[in-house]
Amino acid sequence: MGFADFLGNENILTALRGMLRAGRVPNALLFTGPRGVGKYTLARMFAQAANCERLTDDFCGECAPCRSIAQLADTQPLIERGLAERGESADTAAVERMPLLLQTHPDVCVVVPDPVRLRTPVARPVIRMGQLRAVQRAAYFRPAGRRRVFILDGAETMRWDNANIFLKILEEPPETATLILLAFSADLLLRTIQSRCLRFYFAPLPIEQVEGFLKRRADLKPAQRKLVAQLSQGSIGTALEMDLEESARLRRDVLRVVELGAAGKPAGKLFALTAQLAKSEKVPFENILDLFYSLLTDLLELSCDPKNSVLRNPDLRRELEALSAKATLEWVSQATSRLDQLHGRLRRNVNRQLGLENVAVSLAGR
Repeated sequence: MGFADFLGNENILTALRGMLRAGRVPNALLFTGPRGVGKYTLARMFAQAANCERLTDDFCGECAPCRSIAQLADTQPLIERGLAERGESADTAAVERMPLLLQTHPDVCVVVPDPVRLRTPVARPVIRMGQLRAVQRAAYFRPAGRRRVFILDGAETMRWDNANIFLKILEEPPETATLILLAFSADLLLRTIQSRCLRFYFAPLPIEQVEGFLKRRADLKPAQRKLVAQLSQGSIGTALEMDLEESARLRRDVLRVVELGAAGKPAGKLFALTAQLAKSEKVPFENILDLFYSLLTDLLELSCDPKNSVLRNPDLRRELEALSAKATLEWVSQATSRLDQLHGRLRRNVNRQLGLENVAVSLAGR
């Protein structure tokens, strides 16, 4: 048990261990990169190492702090408990007064986007002002152990006016605390926050490494294991959660929208599909947009080098090859631009179904 269990991005791991060994730990770290590549896992491991009673640049996994902090590995039960304690019918004032904070050790706190309710969560959870103010107060407390660590998962969901609260902590950082922000992209955060953090980018893992990991951890046939590794695009988290049957169905639905758009079919035929995709509760809407991007990327690959292209959706090669003969580079570029616009508007809580329908109309209209 220790950092040896972490897979990939060895350069980041080496840098963090060096900081711990030298006793020069930054007050603010920013971990960016795709979902599921280990940002949260390494942040939690760092919190264990920063408070381990036996080791200075690693964690034993056996001492009391290590075991307590290890309970943060699975946040879902802690989120459900916090929401249940606050009550299903909590109003806005109660949500801010009783911030959702995940804590299994007095010196380590995890902040996640607040879904507000357990049974009927909001469509787009965000980190709220009450959570940020709680971190602001607690950051200056003297640690019970070696170091206080605050992990903000989904830091990009902070409203920019509320983010100024967090900025005050970074401007006058406490000596005995480290704040770790986790975000898909640094550009989604205020530049003033970015500039006060030591930044690390988590790259996707090689497909071979993901496949090797699945061989040890998952009960999959070799062909299935290889396909999951290819579809995960270097994300261990995505690979572990993937349901191949559901993934195939969802990707074919997305491909059908792209096919109808490329064929210039009437928008009415697209709306039923886009409505179904936008209202899907099994996967986040952002993941559906990622599927559109992956299919369009494959079309670009096929248009440039049909014979040697390595596709993100290898099981759809035949359909994509047929589609690449109809879709021009100009059309693919237009489709990508429309998706970029929709993705950018998600922060402003744009209606997802209408946004996706607008993309579909533009595709069919060329």
